[in-house]
Amino acid sequence: MLAGVLCGAPAVAQVTAGDAPPRRVVSMNLCTDQLAMMLAAPGQLVSVSNLATDERGSALAAEARAYPPNRGLAEEIYLMQPDLVLAGAFTARATVSMLERLGVRVESFPPAYGLDDVPAQMLRMGDLLGRRAEAEAMVARYRADLAAFRADVARNPRAALYSANGYTQGDESLSGQILLAAGFTNVAAEAGYSDGGFLPLELLVMLTPEAIVTDRPYPAASRAEEVMTHPALLASQDARAQGTLSDRDWVCGTPFVLRAVAEMAALRRSLTEGDAP
Repeated sequence: MLAGVLCGAPAVAQVTAGDAPPRRVVSMNLCTDQLAMMLAAPGQLVSVSNLATDERGSALAAEARAYPPNRGLAEEIYLMQPDLVLAGAFTARATVSMLERLGVRVESFPPAYGLDDVPAQMLRMGDLLGRRAEAEAMVARYRADLAAFRADVARNPRAALYSANGYTQGDESLSGQILLAAGFTNVAAEAGYSDGGFLPLELLVMLTPEAIVTDRPYPAASRAEEVMTHPALLASQDARAQGTLSDRDWVCGTPFVLRAVAEMAALRRSLTEGDAP
């Protein structure tokens, strides 16, 4: 039990604003893992979540192998004696609550719901780690690259995001904004899906998007994923109009979302080649 593990353990002081940068930082969320790995000073980050080494979901899976993993358990994290723990807004709430009651500073990051949320995530991480200058440089590169993508659009073909169980995402989601930045018009908005929801296959086919972007299927068979290869869906597309969504570049508010934008921009250009200027 936690009480037994913590009996006699050294107290962890609460860190307040204005103190020196934290020296022992633990991240227990996939998205904070990546921001912390990009911005932390050498030796400052002492553990990342066990999800950080998953190549399907983590953009920095190889780099994450240099850090001891944690499973988001209060016992293991407390005994690492962190002076700062990084979590997601929905990450292991029981663990977060326990650590806070024990006097450990925990900072929770909300999900990024759009591309313009990403700079705030980077700057906040920079401030927490005492690495503001590094975060500002990262933000400047991100904004310049994003502006270049948004300016390089001659025509906006219509596209749909379509995942397991027929889930789609609209313009008020991070994935939807990746699609928009790449120069597509998202048909989910036409169907009334502003953020996300389950789009019937029949409606998707009737919307006649020029491109359909689906999730990359998991290795094992899944009935939920069969809708993405339904004959009616395949018959409405040609080979050049099919794209795949890679979780590691799409799910977190990090600069890696620009890799997803670049991939979608390449798909758009394949559809508009030969169009009149």
